[in-house]
Amino acid sequence: MTTHFAQGQPVRYWCMDESRWGLKTLTGRVLTLRGVKPVMPMQWPRDAFWLYGTVEPQTGESFFYRFSHLDSVCFEHFLEQFGWAFPQSLNLMQMDQASAHMATWIRWPENVLPIVQPFHSPELNPAERLWQDLRKQFKGKNFEAIGSLETALFEQVNTLSKKVVASLTGYSYILDALAI
Repeated sequence: MTTHFAQGQPVRYWCMDESRWGLKTLTGRVLTLRGVKPVMPMQWPRDAFWLYGTVEPQTGESFFYRFSHLDSVCFEHFLEQFGWAFPQSLNLMQMDQASAHMATWIRWPENVLPIVQPFHSPELNPAERLWQDLRKQFKGKNFEAIGSLETALFEQVNTLSKKVVASLTGYSYILDALAI
């Protein structure tokens, strides 16, 4: 991969991850009185889609794109869309080593450079924290169709302010390194 950049072009640091969203009911812990078992309607359909996303911890800016599945073809398309969305900067993109990210034939946009985090270390990627926060809002909710879930999810994503995204993803070690 050869990159050519004009001197003085801004460098931006992004964290990328993807998350599977489906009709299976999300469960979690619930506080109840001692001895009272929580009751919640459950559903088990397997319909799902993937939401690919990048967040910039320093500014809270984000970029999301929906795909039907997770593979290197979809990932390459995501990279292309991301590169077009931020053409005026060199975009460093931290990501995990999922096989979809590591395919040797992927064409990377000239303004996007990968930073690969170690295996089995999701705690290093601030984008994971954003997914956790979004999932909290969907625990115990059931949707009749995948389109209803998608609409509800994008309503949540579109209401995320930069301030909220920055507060969730702005790990101090990243912000300290970027301040140098």
